[in-house]
Amino acid sequence: MSVFKSSPPKKRARIEIIPLIDVIFFLLATFVLFTLSLNQSGGLAVKLPAAETSAPRDSKGAVTISITADGAVAWDKTPVPLAEFIRRLQAWKQADPDPHVLINGDENARFQQVRYVVDELRKAGITKINIETKIRQK
Repeated sequence: MSVFKSSPPKKRARIEIIPLIDVIFFLLATFVLFTLSLNQSGGLAVKLPAAETSAPRDSKGAVTISITADGAVAWDKTPVPLAEFIRRLQAWKQADPDPHVLINGDENARFQQVRYVVDELRKAGITKINIETKIRQK
């Protein structure tokens, strides 16, 4: 009889793949969501009209004015009454000598509201006005 007991076999180290795959998918999903949010509009969520000549926009230093389907006006993401819109417009023009505006209008908005906003922008002396659209699918 032997006095020594045999030791249990040593376990070899393994790299578990499943947790690694989970981490990779999490990072991929985070990256996709982050890149999708980079091109979001600064205005309210509206259904943009489609156009074949859509071009990428430059939103640096621009204010987004949203016009909803029911005719409400918003300054960036804040709904404002028309009198407040005019006050903000005049104050912004005084603060920035060369302002840039993005009009983010719903495709069902009344043209009268869009015309009003453009008219007030021109009265304030703002000439850099872009209307946001989406690319029309053929």
